[in-house]
Amino acid sequence: MSTVPAFARGLCDDAAVFPPGLAPLEDAVPAHVRHRASAYGELVGPLVLAEPALAKLGPLLPPGERIELSVTAPEGPGQIASALGTVGGLPADVAAFEVAVPQGMGVPEFFAALEAARADAGNVTVYVEVPRDERRADVIAALAQRGHRAKFRTGGVRAELYPDETELASAIAAVVAAGVPFKATAGLHHALRNTDPETGFEQHGFLNLLLATAAALRGEDESALRALLAERDGGTVAAGVRDLGETGAAPARRAFVSFGTCSITEPLEELVELGLVPSATASGEGVNA
Repeated sequence: MSTVPAFARGLCDDAAVFPPGLAPLEDAVPAHVRHRASAYGELVGPLVLAEPALAKLGPLLPPGERIELSVTAPEGPGQIASALGTVGGLPADVAAFEVAVPQGMGVPEFFAALEAARADAGNVTVYVEVPRDERRADVIAALAQRGHRAKFRTGGVRAELYPDETELASAIAAVVAAGVPFKATAGLHHALRNTDPETGFEQHGFLNLLLATAAALRGEDESALRALLAERDGGTVAAGVRDLGETGAAPARRAFVSFGTCSITEPLEELVELGLVPSATASGEGVNA
Protein backbone atom coordinates (compact mmCIF):
# COMPACT_ATOMS: atom_id res chain seq x y z
CA MET A 1 0.00 0.00 0.00
CA SER A 2 1.31 3.44 -0.92
CA THR A 3 2.44 5.71 1.90
CA VAL A 4 2.35 8.75 -0.40
CA PRO A 5 -1.14 10.26 -0.14
CA ALA A 6 -3.22 10.77 -3.27
CA PHE A 7 -2.82 14.55 -3.34
CA ALA A 8 1.00 14.20 -3.52
CA ARG A 9 1.51 11.40 -6.04
CA GLY A 10 3.54 12.64 -8.99
CA LEU A 11 3.35 16.18 -7.64
CA CYS A 12 7.09 17.00 -7.82
CA ASP A 13 8.76 17.05 -11.21
CA ASP A 14 12.51 16.70 -10.72
CA ALA A 15 14.03 19.94 -12.02
CA ALA A 16 17.31 19.55 -10.14
CA VAL A 17 19.46 20.98 -12.94
CA PHE A 18 17.58 24.29 -13.03
CA PRO A 19 18.09 27.35 -10.79
CA PRO A 20 18.53 27.79 -7.95
CA GLY A 21 19.72 24.19 -7.45
CA LEU A 22 21.77 23.94 -10.64
CA ALA A 23 22.81 20.36 -9.94
CA PRO A 24 25.35 19.02 -12.47
CA LEU A 25 23.72 16.57 -14.85
CA GLU A 26 26.09 13.81 -13.74
CA ASP A 27 24.72 14.20 -10.19
CA ALA A 28 21.08 14.84 -11.11
CA VAL A 29 20.56 11.65 -13.13
CA PRO A 30 21.65 9.08 -10.49
CA ALA A 31 19.88 11.10 -7.77
CA HIS A 32 16.67 10.98 -9.82
CA VAL A 33 16.97 7.21 -10.18
CA ARG A 34 17.40 6.90 -6.40
CA HIS A 35 14.42 9.16 -5.73
CA ARG A 36 12.16 7.13 -7.99
CA ALA A 37 13.26 3.86 -6.32
CA SER A 38 12.78 5.16 -2.77
CA ALA A 39 9.88 4.82 -0.34
CA TYR A 40 8.65 8.25 -1.49
CA GLY A 41 9.11 7.42 -5.19
CA GLU A 42 5.44 8.02 -6.01
CA LEU A 43 5.93 11.68 -5.12
CA VAL A 44 8.41 12.11 -7.98
CA GLY A 45 7.49 12.90 -11.57
CA PRO A 46 9.79 12.92 -14.59
CA LEU A 47 13.28 14.38 -14.74
CA VAL A 48 13.04 17.81 -16.36
CA LEU A 49 15.82 18.67 -18.80
CA ALA A 50 16.28 21.41 -21.37
CA GLU A 51 16.63 20.11 -24.93
CA PRO A 52 20.36 20.97 -25.22
CA ALA A 53 21.17 18.78 -22.19
CA LEU A 54 19.88 15.63 -23.88
CA ALA A 55 23.05 15.22 -25.92
CA LYS A 56 25.01 14.61 -22.69
CA LEU A 57 22.52 12.19 -21.18
CA GLY A 58 23.43 8.83 -22.71
CA PRO A 59 26.62 7.96 -20.77
CA LEU A 60 24.93 8.92 -17.48
CA LEU A 61 22.04 6.46 -17.68
CA PRO A 62 22.54 3.35 -15.56
CA PRO A 63 22.48 0.02 -17.41
CA GLY A 64 19.09 -1.61 -17.47
CA GLU A 65 17.27 1.58 -16.41
CA ARG A 66 14.81 3.66 -18.42
CA ILE A 67 13.99 7.12 -17.17
CA GLU A 68 11.05 9.36 -17.91
CA LEU A 69 11.79 12.87 -19.13
CA SER A 70 9.96 16.14 -19.46
CA VAL A 71 11.88 18.14 -22.05
CA THR A 72 11.80 21.93 -22.07
CA ALA A 73 12.01 23.84 -25.34
CA PRO A 74 12.83 27.37 -24.17
CA GLU A 75 13.39 28.64 -27.71
CA GLY A 76 10.07 27.39 -29.03
CA PRO A 77 8.66 24.49 -31.06
CA GLY A 78 11.73 24.14 -33.26
CA GLN A 79 13.55 22.28 -30.48
CA ILE A 80 11.03 19.42 -30.41
CA ALA A 81 12.37 17.64 -33.51
CA SER A 82 15.93 17.81 -32.21
CA ALA A 83 14.83 16.38 -28.86
CA LEU A 84 13.01 13.49 -30.48
CA GLY A 85 16.06 12.66 -32.57
CA THR A 86 18.35 12.62 -29.57
CA VAL A 87 16.10 10.68 -27.19
CA GLY A 88 15.27 8.11 -29.85
CA GLY A 89 18.58 6.38 -29.28
CA LEU A 90 18.49 6.46 -25.48
CA PRO A 91 16.87 4.27 -22.79
CA ALA A 92 14.56 7.17 -21.97
CA ASP A 93 10.94 8.08 -22.64
CA VAL A 94 9.65 11.59 -23.23
CA ALA A 95 6.56 12.04 -21.08
CA ALA A 96 6.08 15.69 -21.96
CA PHE A 97 7.38 18.69 -23.83
CA GLU A 98 7.32 22.09 -22.14
CA VAL A 99 7.37 24.69 -24.89
CA ALA A 100 7.83 28.44 -24.52
CA VAL A 101 6.07 30.98 -26.72
CA PRO A 102 8.90 33.10 -28.13
CA GLN A 103 8.78 36.81 -27.42
CA GLY A 104 6.88 38.65 -30.14
CA MET A 105 5.43 35.53 -31.77
CA GLY A 106 1.73 35.65 -32.49
CA VAL A 107 -0.57 32.97 -31.09
CA PRO A 108 -1.73 31.50 -34.45
CA GLU A 109 1.87 31.43 -35.70
CA PHE A 110 3.07 29.68 -32.55
CA PHE A 111 0.42 26.96 -32.62
CA ALA A 112 0.94 26.32 -36.32
CA ALA A 113 4.65 25.79 -35.61
CA LEU A 114 3.87 23.64 -32.57
CA GLU A 115 1.51 21.30 -34.42
CA ALA A 116 4.02 20.88 -37.24
CA ALA A 117 6.88 20.20 -34.84
CA ARG A 118 5.02 17.64 -32.74
CA ALA A 119 3.68 15.65 -35.69
CA ASP A 120 6.24 12.92 -35.01
CA ALA A 121 5.85 12.99 -31.23
CA GLY A 122 2.83 10.69 -31.05
CA ASN A 123 0.74 11.20 -27.94
CA VAL A 124 3.40 12.98 -25.90
CA THR A 125 1.83 15.54 -23.58
CA VAL A 126 2.54 19.16 -24.47
CA TYR A 127 2.68 22.00 -21.96
CA VAL A 128 2.79 25.53 -23.33
CA GLU A 129 4.26 28.21 -21.10
CA VAL A 130 1.56 30.86 -20.98
CA PRO A 131 2.98 34.36 -21.54
CA ARG A 132 2.31 36.97 -18.89
CA ASP A 133 1.06 39.49 -21.44
CA GLU A 134 -1.91 40.23 -23.66
CA ARG A 135 -1.54 36.85 -25.38
CA ARG A 136 -2.57 34.90 -22.28
CA ALA A 137 -6.30 34.58 -23.01
CA ASP A 138 -5.73 33.56 -26.63
CA VAL A 139 -3.10 30.99 -25.65
CA ILE A 140 -5.40 29.40 -23.06
CA ALA A 141 -8.26 29.30 -25.57
CA ALA A 142 -5.99 27.61 -28.12
CA LEU A 143 -4.82 25.06 -25.53
CA ALA A 144 -8.41 24.16 -24.76
CA GLN A 145 -9.18 23.76 -28.44
CA ARG A 146 -6.15 21.57 -29.16
CA GLY A 147 -6.10 19.50 -25.97
CA HIS A 148 -2.72 20.73 -24.74
CA ARG A 149 -1.81 21.83 -21.22
CA ALA A 150 -0.64 25.11 -19.69
CA LYS A 151 2.54 25.90 -17.81
CA PHE A 152 2.71 28.86 -15.47
CA ARG A 153 5.95 30.43 -14.32
CA THR A 154 5.49 31.28 -10.67
CA GLY A 155 8.86 32.79 -9.81
CA GLY A 156 12.47 33.17 -10.77
CA VAL A 157 15.68 34.98 -9.93
CA ARG A 158 14.08 38.45 -9.85
CA ALA A 159 11.12 39.71 -7.83
CA GLU A 160 9.16 40.75 -10.92
CA LEU A 161 9.14 37.16 -12.15
CA TYR A 162 6.76 36.25 -9.31
CA PRO A 163 3.12 36.86 -10.20
CA ASP A 164 1.14 38.27 -7.28
CA GLU A 165 -1.96 36.62 -5.85
CA THR A 166 -4.28 38.56 -8.16
CA GLU A 167 -2.46 37.54 -11.33
CA LEU A 168 -2.04 33.91 -10.30
CA ALA A 169 -5.63 33.58 -9.08
CA SER A 170 -6.85 34.93 -12.41
CA ALA A 171 -4.64 32.50 -14.31
CA ILE A 172 -5.85 29.51 -12.29
CA ALA A 173 -9.47 30.55 -12.71
CA ALA A 174 -8.98 30.92 -16.46
CA VAL A 175 -7.49 27.47 -17.07
CA VAL A 176 -9.96 25.74 -14.77
CA ALA A 177 -12.86 27.43 -16.56
CA ALA A 178 -11.38 26.37 -19.91
CA GLY A 179 -10.75 22.78 -18.77
CA VAL A 180 -7.01 23.10 -19.36
CA PRO A 181 -4.73 21.19 -16.92
CA PHE A 182 -1.60 23.05 -15.85
CA LYS A 183 1.75 22.69 -14.19
CA ALA A 184 3.78 25.36 -12.41
CA THR A 185 7.48 26.03 -12.35
CA ALA A 186 10.02 28.25 -10.58
CA GLY A 187 9.74 29.89 -7.19
CA LEU A 188 7.72 27.17 -5.45
CA HIS A 189 10.41 26.44 -2.89
CA HIS A 190 8.04 25.77 -0.01
CA ALA A 191 4.69 24.19 0.74
CA LEU A 192 3.33 27.48 2.14
CA ARG A 193 3.22 31.09 1.02
CA ASN A 194 6.30 32.81 2.43
CA THR A 195 8.73 35.69 2.22
CA ASP A 196 12.23 34.52 1.36
CA PRO A 197 14.50 35.72 4.19
CA GLU A 198 17.52 36.21 1.91
CA THR A 199 15.95 37.87 -1.14
CA GLY A 200 12.75 39.33 0.29
CA PHE A 201 10.82 37.77 -2.60
CA GLU A 202 7.18 36.88 -1.96
CA GLN A 203 6.96 33.19 -2.85
CA HIS A 204 3.88 31.10 -3.52
CA GLY A 205 3.38 27.77 -1.75
CA PHE A 206 2.66 24.65 -3.76
CA LEU A 207 -0.06 23.57 -1.32
CA ASN A 208 -1.65 27.00 -1.64
CA LEU A 209 -1.84 26.41 -5.40
CA LEU A 210 -3.46 23.04 -4.82
CA LEU A 211 -6.13 24.52 -2.55
CA ALA A 212 -6.77 27.44 -4.91
CA THR A 213 -7.23 25.00 -7.78
CA ALA A 214 -9.69 22.94 -5.76
CA ALA A 215 -11.61 26.11 -4.91
CA ALA A 216 -11.76 27.13 -8.57
CA LEU A 217 -13.16 23.71 -9.42
CA ARG A 218 -15.86 24.27 -6.80
CA GLY A 219 -16.82 27.49 -8.54
CA GLU A 220 -15.46 29.88 -5.92
CA ASP A 221 -14.62 33.37 -7.13
CA GLU A 222 -11.18 34.90 -7.59
CA SER A 223 -11.27 36.66 -4.22
CA ALA A 224 -11.45 33.25 -2.54
CA LEU A 225 -8.56 32.01 -4.67
CA ARG A 226 -6.49 35.06 -3.74
CA ALA A 227 -7.10 34.42 -0.06
CA LEU A 228 -6.02 30.80 -0.37
CA LEU A 229 -2.87 31.78 -2.26
CA ALA A 230 -2.03 34.31 0.47
CA GLU A 231 -2.56 31.96 3.43
CA ARG A 232 0.65 31.45 5.45
CA ASP A 233 -0.59 29.42 8.40
CA GLY A 234 0.61 25.82 8.16
CA GLY A 235 -2.17 24.39 10.28
CA THR A 236 -4.84 26.09 8.16
CA VAL A 237 -3.32 24.94 4.87
CA ALA A 238 -2.68 21.40 6.09
CA ALA A 239 -6.27 21.13 7.33
CA GLY A 240 -7.49 22.30 3.94
CA VAL A 241 -5.47 19.61 2.20
CA ARG A 242 -6.72 16.93 4.58
CA ASP A 243 -10.29 18.07 4.05
CA LEU A 244 -9.95 17.43 0.33
CA GLY A 245 -9.61 13.71 0.93
CA GLU A 246 -9.08 11.45 -2.04
CA THR A 247 -12.40 12.52 -3.54
CA GLY A 248 -11.44 16.20 -3.62
CA ALA A 249 -7.76 15.65 -4.33
CA ALA A 250 -8.34 13.69 -7.54
CA PRO A 251 -9.99 16.48 -9.60
CA ALA A 252 -7.66 19.09 -8.10
CA ARG A 253 -4.62 17.07 -9.21
CA ARG A 254 -6.06 16.45 -12.66
CA ALA A 255 -6.22 20.24 -12.99
CA PHE A 256 -2.95 21.09 -11.16
CA VAL A 257 -0.80 18.28 -12.49
CA SER A 258 2.61 19.00 -10.95
CA PHE A 259 5.26 21.59 -10.23
CA GLY A 260 8.93 21.68 -11.09
CA THR A 261 11.28 21.72 -8.12
CA CYS A 262 15.06 21.74 -7.95
CA SER A 263 14.84 19.74 -4.70
CA ILE A 264 12.77 16.63 -4.09
CA THR A 265 13.70 16.26 -0.45
CA GLU A 266 12.73 19.77 0.69
CA PRO A 267 9.05 19.51 -0.36
CA LEU A 268 8.95 16.00 1.10
CA GLU A 269 10.36 17.16 4.43
CA GLU A 270 7.86 20.02 4.62
CA LEU A 271 4.97 17.66 3.92
CA VAL A 272 6.21 15.47 6.77
CA GLU A 273 6.49 18.48 9.09
CA LEU A 274 2.89 19.44 8.27
CA GLY A 275 1.75 15.93 9.11
CA LEU A 276 0.56 15.23 5.57
CA VAL A 277 3.08 12.47 4.75
CA PRO A 278 4.21 9.78 7.24
CA SER A 279 7.73 10.36 8.54
CA ALA A 280 8.63 6.78 7.64
CA THR A 281 8.10 7.62 3.97
CA ALA A 282 10.89 10.16 4.09
CA SER A 283 13.38 7.80 5.70
CA GLY A 284 13.99 5.77 2.57
CA GLU A 285 17.09 5.78 0.39
CA GLY A 286 17.73 9.04 -1.38
CA VAL A 287 16.46 11.51 1.23
CA ASN A 288 19.92 13.01 1.57
CA ALA A 289 20.82 12.65 -2.10
